[in-house]
Amino acid sequence: MALITREIMGSPLMERSSSFVSSSQVLLNHSFSQMPLKSTRFLRSKKAALKFPVAAVSEDLVRLSSVSAEEKAVKFKVRAVVTVRNKIKEDLKDTIMKHFDSLTDKIGMNIVLQLISTEIDPRTKCPRKSKEAVLKDWSEKSNVRAERVNYTAEFMVDSDFMEAGAITVTNKHQKEFFLETITIDGFPGGTLHFPCNSWVQPRKHNPLPRVFFSNKPYLPNETPSGLRLLRERELKSLRGDGKGERKLSDRIYDFDVYNDLGLPDSGFDLTRPTLGGSQDHPYPRRCRTGRPPTDRDMNAESRVEKPLPMYVPRDEQFEEPKNQAFSHMRLKALFRNLIPGLKANLWAENNDFNDFSDVDDLYVTEGCLLKLLKDSDFIRKIPETSMKLLKFDTPKIISKDKFAWMRDDEFARQAIAGVNPVSIERLQVFPPVSKLDPQVYGNQESALKEEHILDQINGMTVQQAIEENKLFILDYHDIYLPFLDKINALDDRKSYATRTIFFLTTLGTLKPIAIELSLPSGTPALRSKRVVTPALDATTNWVWQFAKAHVCNNDAGVHQLVHHWLRTHACLEPFILATHRQLSAMHPIFKLLDPHMRYTLEMNAQARQRLINAGGVIEDSFTPGPYCMELSSSAYKNSWRFDMEALPADLIRRGMAKPDPTQPHGLKLLIEDYPYASDGLMIWSAIESWVRTYVNHYYPSSSLICSDKELQSWYYEAIDVGHADHSNKTWWPTLNKPDDLVSILTTLIWVASAQHAALNFGQYPYGGYVPNRPPLMRRLIPEVGDAEYANFAADPQKYFLRSLPSLLQAAWYMAVVDILSLHSPDEEYLGERRLGSSWTGDSEMIRAFHGFSEKIGEIEKEIETRNSDPNLRNRCGAGVLPYELLAPSSDSGITCRGIPNSVSI
Repeated sequence: MALITREIMGSPLMERSSSFVSSSQVLLNHSFSQMPLKSTRFLRSKKAALKFPVAAVSEDLVRLSSVSAEEKAVKFKVRAVVTVRNKIKEDLKDTIMKHFDSLTDKIGMNIVLQLISTEIDPRTKCPRKSKEAVLKDWSEKSNVRAERVNYTAEFMVDSDFMEAGAITVTNKHQKEFFLETITIDGFPGGTLHFPCNSWVQPRKHNPLPRVFFSNKPYLPNETPSGLRLLRERELKSLRGDGKGERKLSDRIYDFDVYNDLGLPDSGFDLTRPTLGGSQDHPYPRRCRTGRPPTDRDMNAESRVEKPLPMYVPRDEQFEEPKNQAFSHMRLKALFRNLIPGLKANLWAENNDFNDFSDVDDLYVTEGCLLKLLKDSDFIRKIPETSMKLLKFDTPKIISKDKFAWMRDDEFARQAIAGVNPVSIERLQVFPPVSKLDPQVYGNQESALKEEHILDQINGMTVQQAIEENKLFILDYHDIYLPFLDKINALDDRKSYATRTIFFLTTLGTLKPIAIELSLPSGTPALRSKRVVTPALDATTNWVWQFAKAHVCNNDAGVHQLVHHWLRTHACLEPFILATHRQLSAMHPIFKLLDPHMRYTLEMNAQARQRLINAGGVIEDSFTPGPYCMELSSSAYKNSWRFDMEALPADLIRRGMAKPDPTQPHGLKLLIEDYPYASDGLMIWSAIESWVRTYVNHYYPSSSLICSDKELQSWYYEAIDVGHADHSNKTWWPTLNKPDDLVSILTTLIWVASAQHAALNFGQYPYGGYVPNRPPLMRRLIPEVGDAEYANFAADPQKYFLRSLPSLLQAAWYMAVVDILSLHSPDEEYLGERRLGSSWTGDSEMIRAFHGFSEKIGEIEKEIETRNSDPNLRNRCGAGVLPYELLAPSSDSGITCRGIPNSVSI
């Protein structure tokens, strides 16, 4: 007993003042004097749950109960362990500031902590507070090189303090520090955990103390009295006032339109329309930065270019392991060192691939880029360490079968098991019908006829094939056609609006049977629509390969601009902003969503800075060029619906599944071997089950949903402000009952984790070999009588390759998808949480989460089994890549697998 007491109190038992007793005794003494007998019996029955030696205390209950209720509260000591994460690498400024803080810490410019009770002091009508305590040993540990350093602080609290529900931290240093966790020992209820994971700014930047709450979740109306005002104040500070330019040290979450993509001051060709806030260009909102307007356009926000950082709230910025991984990869070297010189030396010459060996040379040490540069003065300027960055790793698509990409079966397989498995639909009407307004776009009747496909559908009629669910389509007609006149007027950019018809074979695989290539109605009538069917001879074989390349080009654009960027990155951002603005860190729904928001705001900001901006990587690399984001806005306007983002709803909408309660997930897939859907439904069901358990635990009735002001404000701000251009749509789900909340949260978590993973981490494995998925096409398919037809007929391979991106364009694009496909070392995967079991103080939910983690592990094993099943030909076979994009775990690097919790890249 004495040994334990010494550990708790932090001082020898014999040295204590006679007025000190153990913290457990003090609290029992104070409480018992005011407790009715029934409460006393309840406390006695609960003594086994306490982590302190109550048994010894209870032996003296008679003595303790005799103490007068009016006796002055006795003080006792509690101890805090504060975990601070150090920088792995410090620059000179960091080192100087660290030493300065070490010196000034000794003279009172230190880190000050104060505990806030869950209870109100009846005398002051304010929350009870401890005396302030200073973080110890900062100076002594200033040279410790460990990643994490533990410091201590000791508080003196009164016996009637009850439980600490919050802690404030004041940083009197000159330098910010990353506070990971605070653990408090000494209270009779056991150890208290305060998960922080936040940067604490110096007082000169923010004079108000930072507030951190314990890990115990509370609905708003259940908030302890001592924490209510703090809860409201913290949310108010996170919302800001919507004024002024944000500083990098701020933690303010606010909304704005996409008015920062263009550079109007640099010329008309770099002007871009504002996305969001208009009928013509609706869009989700992004995080507000408050930068001043440009000189030429008061509605356009001025830009911050790399290497200067763009504002996101401080805690949303990449942590150091992520930042280092991001910085040390190929993209940084290409952007800063190589690409400017390559442009100057090679762009004017527009070097093309002359044969497929030139493409292969990108994956060898002495590649074609180096061959072109060997006689240039520029080559001597490239650092030796950067030379190897001109060599790319061999993409998975050609690692097993170098020519797989040319085969029709692989072309079709990638529509259901590649990097974009979410565009394919069941064909329900033949010929396909356009939804475009004929008064604006002219007659859009399809050129596809029955005679084009009858020989390919195993003796069926077209209607019979439709009724038996044998025909499927990739339809990019309506999304591309409105932009084709502008796209095809660009130099070296040529595109069709494509439709591709597939037939489901008896083996469960798809085969492409017809491709329709459409141009705007202003094109001469005989050339506006063209149907290409599988090859019959050498010439038609090359025409067929050309047609498939244009389909893949449409597919690559829609994948990147709509399914990847818009549906996962951009459309989640309003929900993330609303979560921080409206849900307290104490709210159980905030705790549920927290890991699924990590890094997304920073990633989106970096995308606005150098990927989707005017003249950025996306415009350079994809056929729509300066119209890329307008195309994305058009998709948001015409096809995005939150209620269709749920996997089951999306599969039903596309006609790829039908409701069937007899099936394991309530759906029957019309293509049984549809890897994305079959694996995805397992993940979806596991997420939904976990979310349902969690929601029902906190909201056993609908009245609790409706009365939760934070929850209702969160959801409707995400709609009314974050998705303001769609706020009046009737398809938004209601939020009136627990089932509504389960559906909404499951959709958000699915999109942030598995949906993003399925669309992102295969980009380099599939797209790193440019002929497989050309992001940019530079020529249309020549026809007999065209000036270019003779060149095509004379050397179709050369003509084909010169229709793809140039060498530099390909390298530029490959560098981007290389980094986008990479997992960083600090990635957190589905079923994992950084804080282990301390992310919540609710032990029942900890157990439920462990069950969810186990289920995710079982799903991973099932995916491995499926990838070894020879009957599943879309994921197993000679030269066939296994489908692992929804396999939950992964190592760091490019693995073509792994489901991070959040949109983190």
